[in-house]
Amino acid sequence: MRIAVVHGPNLRLLGRREPDVYGTLTLDDINGRIGEVAAELGTEIETFQSNAEGDILDFLEEASGRVDGFVVNAGGLTHTSIALRDGLVGVGRPFVEVHLSNIAARERFRGHSFLTPVAVGAVFGFGVDSYLLGLRALVAHLGG
Repeated sequence: MRIAVVHGPNLRLLGRREPDVYGTLTLDDINGRIGEVAAELGTEIETFQSNAEGDILDFLEEASGRVDGFVVNAGGLTHTSIALRDGLVGVGRPFVEVHLSNIAARERFRGHSFLTPVAVGAVFGFGVDSYLLGLRALVAHLGG
């Protein structure tokens, strides 16, 4: 089984960006933890980060031929991008939406996600564990 983990805009700033909201782990730290859990599950992973919506859409299309599903933290695109929602549906692979913070308890605009209605599920508010729980859930959903 192979899963792609997609990190959206501003996630390269983790570790420095609002540590009271997002924690002190860097994106590399998070990818390392994801890799550990993937190894435990016998799953291959690849990670991708971009601040550009079009690059994320291109990656989804290109990766969909080699992965079984996606774990997606779309950052701010979660609340704004119908194109990302359509792209995730269009590639025909299941995905789990994840967020480090509890988006429902933050600014009002963060309470709406264009992705949640088309995702297998969503995990948010648990810091890095949101990614790890999301990965475990997706692997289980895929029968792994």
